[in-house]
Amino acid sequence: MTLPTALPTWAPFVPLAAWLWLLLGHGRYWHTGTRLPRRSAPPRWPDVAVVVPARDEAAVLPDSLPSLLGQRYPGHAEVFLVDDGSRDGTGELARALADARPGGLPLTVVPAGPPEPGWTGKLWAVRQGLAAARSRTGAEYVLLTDADIAHAPASLRDLVSAACAGGYDLVSLMARLRVAGRWERLLVPAFVYFFAKLYPFRRVNRPQARTAAAAGGCVLLSVAAAERAQVPESIRGALIDDVSLARAVKRSGSGRVWLGLADGVRSVRPYAGLPELWRMVTRSAYAQLRYSPPLLAGTVAGLAVLYLLPPAAALTGSVAGAAAWAVMTATYVPMLRYYRQPVWTAVTLPLTAALYLAMTVDSAVRHHRGRGAAWKGRTYR
Repeated sequence: MTLPTALPTWAPFVPLAAWLWLLLGHGRYWHTGTRLPRRSAPPRWPDVAVVVPARDEAAVLPDSLPSLLGQRYPGHAEVFLVDDGSRDGTGELARALADARPGGLPLTVVPAGPPEPGWTGKLWAVRQGLAAARSRTGAEYVLLTDADIAHAPASLRDLVSAACAGGYDLVSLMARLRVAGRWERLLVPAFVYFFAKLYPFRRVNRPQARTAAAAGGCVLLSVAAAERAQVPESIRGALIDDVSLARAVKRSGSGRVWLGLADGVRSVRPYAGLPELWRMVTRSAYAQLRYSPPLLAGTVAGLAVLYLLPPAAALTGSVAGAAAWAVMTATYVPMLRYYRQPVWTAVTLPLTAALYLAMTVDSAVRHHRGRGAAWKGRTYR
């Protein structure tokens, strides 16, 4: 069987060459062994403020907040949950959970108030949490973590010891996302795979490299570095706040950033079906492309060539197309193993990529129709 005449016989060699380069020359982005670096107890455990922005999070707080209150941290730490205009009793529930756990880390519920113009809701909440922490503690580090993230008992201790031992200004872990339903199994491991492809962890962790990123669910940040980078004020309008935060820190003097995959940090937020996952992606996909139509067109073309052309060519008998599909599949296997999913499902990555392509286009369409990025009653344009 030969390729259709509309497709030149040399065309499948383009994605094959691209995949070979991605496999060998793109910071080993597909490798899942980047975990917290070697660490040892510092001579003195610094004070830490844990800041948790929360907007209508009553459904997940019982599975996440107790894990923060129960941290076994050798130094002094306090939790500041910022109630960002919740209408479901998030603040009251947080106090009740703290009262039910005497002896845990102290909890302060901070009302965020409406954000000022130019601020996203989350970064405004972070600002209020940091202000409250400064007024009550002499914290040297702040742990920024989302309300849907649960931490193993030693999580805070491990993050701080890694930061102190390595001299890092920012240490971030990509939380292990929930994978239960069929749509989560299809889309969630790929979400992390694509993130690592955009921001190869090894390059992020190289001080001299320009690549910078963080995973917003778990970020330990030096207070001195935050002041030097003037965050969150300097990134107050950022929709992709975690990457913007890491860039600000890395570019402010000698800021050192470390990013890796988590073992003891996990998301407890369920995604019941495709519509919820679709909204999660479309909320920020076009913002990732800086709202640029040329970048959108390039991304669509790139995804089509990289992910859709190889299987289409392979099914018409192209050896180069089959080889490109095989290399693509091989790069996805480590992420599936990390998420304890059957490795044979790696062959479905082109289907998953097609869905992400459609989500990206939908994100752009929503923006140009004036609906922008929507999150819990707020829309950003």
